[in-house]
This record gives sequence, C-alpha cells and structure tokens, in this order.
Amino acid sequence: MTELSKGQSRRGARAAKRALRAAPLADEDKAVRPGLSGGNFNPLSDTDMVKVAEAVFTALETIGLSQAIPSCVEAVTKAGGRYDNGRLYFPRSLVEDTIANCRKQITLFGQTPEHDIEISDSRVYFGTAGAAVHIADVENNEYRESTLDDLYNISRMVDKLDNIHFFQRCLVPRDVPDPLDMDFNTCYAAVSGTKKHVGSSWVSPEHFDKSIEMLHIIAGGEANWRKRPFVSMSNCFVVPPMRFAEDSCYCVESAVYAGMPILLLAAGQAGATSPAALAGAVVQEVAEVLAGLVWVNLMVPGHPAIFGTWPFVSDLRTGSMSGGSGEQAVLMAACGQMGRFFGLPTGIAAGMADAKFPDAQSGFEKAYTNTLAAHSGANLIYESAGMHASLLGCCYESFVIDNDMLGAINRTIRGIEVNDDTLSLTAMRDVCVDGPSHYLGHEQTLSLMQREYIYPDIADRLSPKEWAENNKPVLLEKAKAKVDELLQSHYPTHISDETDALIREKFNVLLPREHMKPADTH
Repeated sequence: MTELSKGQSRRGARAAKRALRAAPLADEDKAVRPGLSGGNFNPLSDTDMVKVAEAVFTALETIGLSQAIPSCVEAVTKAGGRYDNGRLYFPRSLVEDTIANCRKQITLFGQTPEHDIEISDSRVYFGTAGAAVHIADVENNEYRESTLDDLYNISRMVDKLDNIHFFQRCLVPRDVPDPLDMDFNTCYAAVSGTKKHVGSSWVSPEHFDKSIEMLHIIAGGEANWRKRPFVSMSNCFVVPPMRFAEDSCYCVESAVYAGMPILLLAAGQAGATSPAALAGAVVQEVAEVLAGLVWVNLMVPGHPAIFGTWPFVSDLRTGSMSGGSGEQAVLMAACGQMGRFFGLPTGIAAGMADAKFPDAQSGFEKAYTNTLAAHSGANLIYESAGMHASLLGCCYESFVIDNDMLGAINRTIRGIEVNDDTLSLTAMRDVCVDGPSHYLGHEQTLSLMQREYIYPDIADRLSPKEWAENNKPVLLEKAKAKVDELLQSHYPTHISDETDALIREKFNVLLPREHMKPADTH
C-alpha cells in the first residue's frame, strides 16, 4: 500500500469514528438518562428512620386529623378508624396494612411512550412545578405578572429540554381571572405544549370534570385515557397542621374515580404550620400524607398515588419562606429517605431558589437543594428548574440554565461503574508501554466520549483565550439566545388540528390558536 493510500485509509477510519460518535445514542448508552438510581445521601440514620416512623404512627393514632369530609370519615371508620369530637384517628394496623398493600410501582405516562416514567425503587426523575404569580423578566430586570401564553411557552420549551423529564404547571396565569377558566386552560396549555407527563391542579370537582372530558378527547376516548393517563393531579388535600382541606378532598375523589394518578401533597412550613424542629416537620408531613394514602386506597385499592411530603422552611426572623436554604435541602432529602423507608413512590421538591434572578445565589441554592434531593433516592424531584423568589417567580432563561445543571446532577447520581473494562489496565498498557503516553486517541477514550461523559448545552468550558476570541460569551446571554431559538422553532403538533378544533368548539379555550403556530403560518 502506498503512503498516500495509507493516509487516505487512516483519514477514512477517523472519519468513520467521528460519524459513529456523532450518531444518536440509544437511551441506555447515554451518559445520563431518566430514572437513574439515587439513594446515597442519608440525612437520617436507620435508627432515626425507625424513630420517625414510630412518631408518625403515634401521631395518626392519637392526634389524628380534623375537617375530614363525610365520605372520608365513613371509609376510615368502616376500616377500623375512629372519629371523635371532629377528629379522625388512624390505627397503626390500618396504616401499616395500607403501606404493605398499596401500589409500589407506577407509570406516569407521556402522551407518547418515549416519555413514560417508570417509578420504582430509587429511580430519580426531574420535573417542574409551582404556582408562580410572576415572570422574572431578565431583559427589564423586573417581575411582571405571569400569563397563559407564558405557561404554554414554558411547556413547549420543557418539551425540548432533555434533563427535565416531566412538566407540572409552574405558574398561575394571572390574565385568566375566572377560576374555572384558569383550571381548564392551565391543563390545556400544558398538554398542548409538551408530550411529556403533565401535572396540574383543580380547585373544585366541577372544574376537574371539564378537564377530564377534554383529556378523553385527546386520548381518543375514556378507555384509552384509563389505559394511559398522561396527566396527574397535584393536590394539597391537607391544610397543615393535621387538617383536611374540604374542597381539595372532593377533588381527590374525582381524580381517583377518573383513574388519574395523584400527588398527595402536604406542605407545612416549619415554624409556622409545622414544627420548627426539622425532625418534627418530617413527622407531621409524613403523617398527613399517609392519612391521605390510607383514604385513597380505601376508595380504590392500588390507585397510583405519589407520597408527596413537602415540608417548607420559614426564615424564623421574618416568617417568610426560604426555598433555597440548607434546612430546606436536608428536610426534603429526609422525606425522600422516608419514602424509601416505606417503599412508596415518592415526590419531593427542590430548586426553589430564594434568589430573584439567575445569578450566583440562584446557582448555589438550586445546585445543593437539587443534588441532595436527588441523592436521597426520591423518585420525582418537583420544582427542580426555573423557579425563583421561593416559588413566587419563574424565569424562561432559568429553565435552560437549569437543564444543564440537572444533567450534571444526574451524572453524579449515576456514579462510577467498576468492571474489567473501566478499570482500564488494557488501556494503560496500550498507552504506557506500547503507545504515545496519552489517551486522547485511544479506542476506549473514543468509545466513552458520549456514553461516560455529559456535555453542557450552554454552560461555558472555554479557556480564557478561547473565551476572549469568542467575544467573551455570558451565560445569561447564551440562555436568552437558547430561549429565542426554542420559542421560534418548536411548536408541538402531537394534538391534531381536528382534535384541537373539537376541544375549542366544546370548551372556553383562551389560548389563541395563532399563538400555537409559527408566525409565517398565521
């Protein structure tokens, strides 16, 4: 072979390798993917978890909850509970039987199967949530009221952000004053913007009934919906401390009988509506959620329910919520750990920065709260992206920035895999004895570039020289550009025009159709 042909052969081989590396990877070969196993951060010892569990059983049996609706009282007392002087008491045996027999593995379906979330053991998924009333407008350095357009825009952004695995409504559309219209259009905008699993909320069963009718239309009928329910209800069915919320409880019943998965939420605020002692805050929220879990399983045994213990933190100097605090991080991680202790599908919240905009404070608050939550082994990490001002605001650019952060955190969950190949003795021998004394072109390096390593989408890894040569890019400016790119290019079409027209004919859809198509098609 001539020198020329040898060179061509080498160039051809290198080109083939580059093409192989550039080809899309199967999900199982990616450096990170939804559902990696956490569970390595344990703020509670084994003894601590037993003590918490014992306190929970005692609280349910001797303190109980007030303001239970009649159907809940009837179901629990028939199963051995006690109702006395307005409080409903849950015997330990009933709670333990529920924990033993409830559904431990559930699927949160997407509108398309590639977005299905399989919840079991300590698999971890990141998603959004919240009820922000403002948008953090980085362009004008101000907070403005959130709108229905904002909700739809953010849902279609999340549809394209790989490290955000599900979309729960993150804001309240302040331009929709009527509560029925707000609940319906919140659900409509979310399911229209993303194929990923959606979480939403309703304030009354009548509002829910409108939305479930719409979801049946999208699914192609009630039977299809019940096979693959692609929306879950987020429901604060208790008003801490240890009281049921009447209207929310009726919504719980509607969701359960409609076959909709439900996130059972207890969200006491330490020092205000739950004990200031962090252990006590965990006890109260776990007790409140287990009360709901008992009731749900008495209605429909094995109904898909998520153990949503969300103890929030107060700054005890002012009484205001502190979503980005260190106490918030360990509280949520402890609740994730208690979910694993009971073997329940568990959702907790993290990433609720106190910072008002995407800045250094936002970065460190989101990073440690999300990292500890994920490593606790909780299955679903809600509010993990986009949120500011302890959930009062959300920011377009932060969803893009936080997507990079969540990818890196997910890589830490995956950890280090040890086997004969990764121990690398063969590669070391090749390089050190027979080779060029570096690993840059080694087959192992090339084969692991995509499978072992994750690369940020907008975060900066340039050297100072390259950074200067590239006009000194700023992260926030890159995030703005990415937001513009997504909003100008991605208009989901998974709901057909015919189906959407039927929905608009039957219901009061407030999101203009022209806002859901590229400008040149208006």
